[in-house]
Amino acid sequence: MERKWWKEAVVYQIYPRSFKDSNGDGIGDLRGIISKLDYLKELGVDVVWLSPVYQSPNDDNGYDISDYRGIMDEFGTMADWEEMIAEMHNRGIKLVMDLVVNHTSDEHPWFIESRKSKDNPYRDYYIWRPGKEGREPNNWESHFSGSAWEYDEATGEYYLHLFSKKQPDLNWENPNVRREVYDMMKFWLDKGVDGFRMDVINMISKVPGLPDGEVQTGKKYAWGGRYFMNGPRVHEFLQEMNREVLSKYDVMTVGETPGVTPAEGILYTDPERHELNMVFQFEHVDLDSGPGGKWDIRPWTLADLKKTMTKWQKELEGKGWNSLYLNNHDQPRAVSRFGDDGTYRVESAKMLGTFLHMMQGTPYIYQGEELGMTNVRFPSVDDYRDIETLNMYNERIVENGEDPKTIMEKIYYKGRDNARTPMQWDDSEHAGFTTGTPWIQVNPNYKEINAKVAMEDPNSVFHYYKKLIQLRKQHDIIVYGTYDLILEDDPLIYAYTRTLGKEKLVVITNFSSETPIFRLPEHITYSAKQLLISNYDVDEKEDLYEIRLRPWEARVYKLQ
Repeated sequence: MERKWWKEAVVYQIYPRSFKDSNGDGIGDLRGIISKLDYLKELGVDVVWLSPVYQSPNDDNGYDISDYRGIMDEFGTMADWEEMIAEMHNRGIKLVMDLVVNHTSDEHPWFIESRKSKDNPYRDYYIWRPGKEGREPNNWESHFSGSAWEYDEATGEYYLHLFSKKQPDLNWENPNVRREVYDMMKFWLDKGVDGFRMDVINMISKVPGLPDGEVQTGKKYAWGGRYFMNGPRVHEFLQEMNREVLSKYDVMTVGETPGVTPAEGILYTDPERHELNMVFQFEHVDLDSGPGGKWDIRPWTLADLKKTMTKWQKELEGKGWNSLYLNNHDQPRAVSRFGDDGTYRVESAKMLGTFLHMMQGTPYIYQGEELGMTNVRFPSVDDYRDIETLNMYNERIVENGEDPKTIMEKIYYKGRDNARTPMQWDDSEHAGFTTGTPWIQVNPNYKEINAKVAMEDPNSVFHYYKKLIQLRKQHDIIVYGTYDLILEDDPLIYAYTRTLGKEKLVVITNFSSETPIFRLPEHITYSAKQLLISNYDVDEKEDLYEIRLRPWEARVYKLQ
């Protein structure tokens, strides 16, 4: 297997709005990030993925970009950005920027021109269609509720927006659009950026004719994903992007690709195809979504998690590369979702880190994950800021008359603001995030859960994550070894091996507060063993053939 720096790296995602505020306006900023780079260096991460800091009206927290080459005023200046990347590089940390090119803001100069007239040179930068029989061009639903089409009085046509109506979709069929995007990418790469995380990149190619989707019973609009996810020209576009831009730099690329299967994942990530290094797939974080989508919540099972993770590990083996994540700015906190954020918060946070970081792929840590930060339960919907959450609440309660309590429980479990509460730095007011009023409230548990407490406690989640990162640098098997599931049918234990040459790792994780017995399968033998990491004290002499695991216990052994 070919060695690459991005395979060996650990990535840390910063959501800038919530990371650290330097000027007391309640909004995180670039100077705040600069002030915490020593913290990231101490943790040991190699790469920072920075969520968008470009100029934006902030309809969707920066994912609606009005100037791809400007920095959002709230975050600082280009000089601040240049200082930030220089300071990262001084500490051996690379910077991956968010690339959001499925859509722009409706305040982008291209769109302002596009909506002026049907014969404007920028008209075809976006997807405009006349209505059908007095209604939208098709029945697609936006990701953020309601129609994916917005009527524009000026020209009497509709434009497509798969997300907010302030996020019109770019028309990638237009070669001028692609050329503009590639020029913009070169602008940032020439400034020293080390790669891109590409937002919903598998949605840039739509099926010609934009056919209607199938409407579910009781719904007004249809999910049209089959017509805009992994579309007919997406691979052609990405290969062109690679040829024109990416191949000319030593960079890391990861595509956000909802709805991909492992077979499609290989098409995006097989090095022979010259597209992307890796993708974010969503199967494991959709295990608790029912047929009605994200808000149709159902319990996930360990059997399903094993099946999904194993499928991606085995099917990409030797062909593509996995990205490993449980948290990001769009997902609830992993310890609240897959662990126990009460009694066993620390143990289960460490267990989840072990389970993920020992797999084959590049691990991603989302800010606060290394502290075991949890979901939040704000008393009122007025305390929430996320457009997806607020639109859903409005649709379900105001339009459909559903029970507010039931809807709030869904938000407590799945809402994106769970990940967006400010980073908890210390136990001072607002968790040391700001001296002003934070743009969204801090999670009330910041007095117990914060970076200051964690760094002073050798048994904290922070120090455990630091060790996980160090182990990856010390043992090639963690990066390059092959993965095999063991104890497939155990309802509580997720265990697997990693193999590289004559070396073998055994990874044992207990996904419960019970005390199940782990039994080493007979086909695994060894003459010597070394405990690499565990989240409880372990007697080195303990027999590996049979272990009674403690609640949420994790252990990794290296066998010879």
